[in-house]
Amino acid sequence: MTGESGETVDTEKRATLRRFAALGAAGPLSRLVDSGSSSNARDAIVGYLSTTPGAHFSKVRDDLSLGTGETQHHLRRLVESKAIESFRDGEYRRYVQARRFSDFEKTALGYLRRETARGMFITLLREPETSASDLAQTLGVSRPTVSKYAKELEEAALLSRNNGYTVERPETVLTLLVRYADSFGPDAIALAADADSLVRYDPQ
Repeated sequence: MTGESGETVDTEKRATLRRFAALGAAGPLSRLVDSGSSSNARDAIVGYLSTTPGAHFSKVRDDLSLGTGETQHHLRRLVESKAIESFRDGEYRRYVQARRFSDFEKTALGYLRRETARGMFITLLREPETSASDLAQTLGVSRPTVSKYAKELEEAALLSRNNGYTVERPETVLTLLVRYADSFGPDAIALAADADSLVRYDPQ
């Protein structure tokens, strides 16, 4: 017999799947999703990735309240049908809707999903002259942690260390942060609110 707590969890899971499934079914990739599926799970995954691109396996599974095997199965089928694609990001395998992002954008999304790297981007977009020491103080991390991420970001062609720290292709990084701000959290939402003041127009 299912208790009240179990019924509540199951109801919340169904509501979450329906909400993201509606996004997936309404998207341009809906025809690639197996319409014969007995659940909304694949539509939900596609819909979820439309709002949370670059999510890794565990986040997809947990946010959609799916089982591990269930998530593996549906992600594999969606990759095979070319509705979504995956890419390796260190120890993570991340997922995005297919044919939507460039290699640079996918790499950027991977790092934007990491709190410290995202904080570095946001701080440097707001204050391009910020030093490594100031970054460490602002983010509440050690100077070696900032240096470690800066080295990784430079190797990934997302950051230049030639003269201080400079975000590469800042307009693209800012666009990703603003477009998917809700999925990144309060720091990105606050940045999105000020985005207009950060865009520099140069007619030359």
